[in-house]
Amino acid sequence: MDSAKIQALKTRLDGIAVEDDPALVRKKSRDFYWYSPVLKRVLDSVLGEIVVTPKTEDEVVRTLAAAFALDIPVTPRGAGTGNYGQAMPLAGGMVLDLHELSGIKDIGPGYVIAEAGALLGKIDAATRAHSGQELRMFPSTHRTASIGGFIAGGSGGVGSIRWGGLRNLGNVTRTRVVTMEAHPRVLDLTGDDIAKVAHAYGTNGIITECEVPLTVAYDWIDAIIAFDGMERATAFADALGREDGILLKELSVMGPGVGHRYFSQHGRFLTADQAAVLIMVAPHSASALEAFTRRHRGETVFRSDLIDAETAKSLPPLFELTWNHTTLVARRVEPALTYLQTLYPYPDHVAAVAKMGRLIGDEMMDHLEFIRFDSNIVCSGLPLIRFTTEERLDEIIRIFEDNGCLVFNPHRYTLEEGGMKRSDLGQLAFKREVDPKGLLNPGKMIAWDNPDFDFSDPRPYLFSQPAA
Repeated sequence: MDSAKIQALKTRLDGIAVEDDPALVRKKSRDFYWYSPVLKRVLDSVLGEIVVTPKTEDEVVRTLAAAFALDIPVTPRGAGTGNYGQAMPLAGGMVLDLHELSGIKDIGPGYVIAEAGALLGKIDAATRAHSGQELRMFPSTHRTASIGGFIAGGSGGVGSIRWGGLRNLGNVTRTRVVTMEAHPRVLDLTGDDIAKVAHAYGTNGIITECEVPLTVAYDWIDAIIAFDGMERATAFADALGREDGILLKELSVMGPGVGHRYFSQHGRFLTADQAAVLIMVAPHSASALEAFTRRHRGETVFRSDLIDAETAKSLPPLFELTWNHTTLVARRVEPALTYLQTLYPYPDHVAAVAKMGRLIGDEMMDHLEFIRFDSNIVCSGLPLIRFTTEERLDEIIRIFEDNGCLVFNPHRYTLEEGGMKRSDLGQLAFKREVDPKGLLNPGKMIAWDNPDFDFSDPRPYLFSQPAA
């Protein structure tokens, strides 16, 4: 980009923190895209040219107005914990770092209002201290992820066994969004309108504030139940998820050997051939869980409330071994590993898990996350894949799809190709309204860039616009 434009931007943003040091700009131009060897190849050279760090919503408005006037692309960034290149500036230009918008503005019965850059772990700590409440759900990056980034780039996580995902009405109450226009507007989106910006990577406005619901906080107990095979572990988890009286926050299954091999501290509780069910259970449900485990002949190999305080202090929370943290900790041992994101077809999901294991074989190690999906308990998959070539990775994806399993491809950086966000005429019209020049996170929405985009795509998407 013309250096004169960058200098003009600095002049217009006098009083707002800007940084063009190449090392810092490079760092802020990165997220966890390297989970994917495909994205590592495609995105490794992506760089912004300047980082702007506003501290208030008014400064966000000023920043977007200046960038609009100078035709400078803007890519928003929260904590940079996304995995698909969501926060990477494909068109260069500005990285809009929102971490300084970190205030927690209000906590009340069943809700919290926080600025977009507030970390989820800090929100949880504040709501617990204030009124014994906690967030309904969060990603495994709870300590480091921001609430705005979670809504703009995530889909669900710890808590989804009870509350479903961000796609479900009621799991986000309100988002406050700044538009990318000559005179940026501030919009409060509620109800169906939230779908316009949820999991949209900031292509449809910059989220500055979020209101989300809270629930009663518990001192959750971490438990690991071991089984001598994947099929038994999956059947147990499926039955446990449907046991209405046992209150869970997390329900995950790791294939034989995964826990022992890759969990640096919890691995000691498992043998090399055991499959493991990882659970967060409310204290008042712990005895019921034990009874349920005995019925299914599982072996309780770990419970956080039954170990000594010194050992407990040395262990990370169990949720940091689930969701995409599983991929992270496994890659520390075997850097060539990557992963997929799948949804097994209800009501035959348990059988589908076993079938896919037989079809893929040793190239895949199972990792399941049980969730509530359209009122049913189902399992999504985050299997570990032994990567060889991009062609073979595409073949594995086709095998899943040919057998009725949805794949939300984490090796693609656009909204549509990943399979989570459907672009329709309503979504496109909203972007035209709030970002008429297409300067917000360019390159991430095919429907904007391709005038011949086929809106009749029959594939199911996780985030779909509600019918008009």
